Amino acid sequence: MNPNPRQEGMLALVKTRGSVSVETLAEHFGVTLQTARRDVRLLCDAGMLARFHGGARVPSSTTENIAYRQRQLLNDDAKRRIARAAAQALPDGCSLILNIGTTTEAIAHELLKRKGLRVITNNLNVAAILSDNPDCEVIVAGGVVRGRDRGIVGEATVDFIRQFKVDIGLIGISAIEDDGTLRDFDYREVKVARAILEHSREVWLAADHSKFNRPAMVELGRLEQVDRLFTDQPPPPPFAHLLAEAGVQCVVAGGGADESGDKA
Repeated sequence: MNPNPRQEGMLALVKTRGSVSVETLAEHFGVTLQTARRDVRLLCDAGMLARFHGGARVPSSTTENIAYRQRQLLNDDAKRRIARAAAQALPDGCSLILNIGTTTEAIAHELLKRKGLRVITNNLNVAAILSDNPDCEVIVAGGVVRGRDRGIVGEATVDFIRQFKVDIGLIGISAIEDDGTLRDFDYREVKVARAILEHSREVWLAADHSKFNRPAMVELGRLEQVDRLFTDQPPPPPFAHLLAEAGVQCVVAGGGADESGDKA
């Protein structure tokens, strides 16, 4: 397939944002929904994009994540808005765990002026950021340092996390599938994240819109294990129903809060 100029523009927009709804594409390029859907279908059939319900996303492997440097640039504004919302919700003087990911790193930046926090992390980037806050105690997990993103993983990391019971486990995620599963790519990283879920009194999930309907190989957990979700756009179908059914409070950063249910 040789994309026309409009289709090339659509490709560029989806690559920049990670995923885009058909409605957004139609509005952005000044075409009808029918035309936008046809363009998306052609681009997906050619393997240039991947279709999900109501939109298109960057094609991705179920076994390998996007490169770390590329992830730092993807949806940067969305991640900053999510980070501000999550940081504002965190009370001073609480204990929390922040895991691996560019969204949790954005949250760390937003915590630089907070007081009395005790933060456990298996993310050397988070530790370096928060070390600039003299009113924050940072505890770094032991384990194997993964060079590509400075995440710390392995059995030693899992054992380290299991020593604690924190107020809030605030985690990033690679994928949320439409069966309610939370997924990631690295089994070692997933084992650490599972330990965080088990050793947190509340679990908060930070995920931008591109994480919905994205495939990944390893199951980390389920929405039922999450208390709050911080995202940047109202979740697409069927996720609003899944969140309500799971009793997850959904906070749409920059757009108010959508109370999707209270956990018992």
